Amino acid sequence: MNLPEEGMLLRIFIGESDRYEGKALYEYIVLKARELNIAGATVTRGIMGFGASSRIHSAKLLRLSEDLPVIIELVDTEENLNKLLPFLDKTVTEGLITNEKVRVLKYRHKKI
Repeated sequence: MNLPEEGMLLRIFIGESDRYEGKALYEYIVLKARELNIAGATVTRGIMGFGASSRIHSAKLLRLSEDLPVIIELVDTEENLNKLLPFLDKTVTEGLITNEKVRVLKYRHKKI
């Protein structure tokens, strides 16, 4: 798969404990993105954050939060990322979704 130099970055901010059909929502999103042939996805777990509710979620030594922030980042063309939006509209009931233009410098895989 080739990506044009001008792509889009879609970011989804949710909580680690968010679920969809009994599975972690971030897993569902990544699997759906793969099914739709999105160029790539990465899930990052935050150590501290807050969202629309203004409730702090934090990983402290004495008290580990079970709902840390999670960010899913997906890069592809705007057209391909738009295929994922109806699924996100249905499954992301709390959180934040953003997108921005990005310049793709390199997108390669190791040849086997």
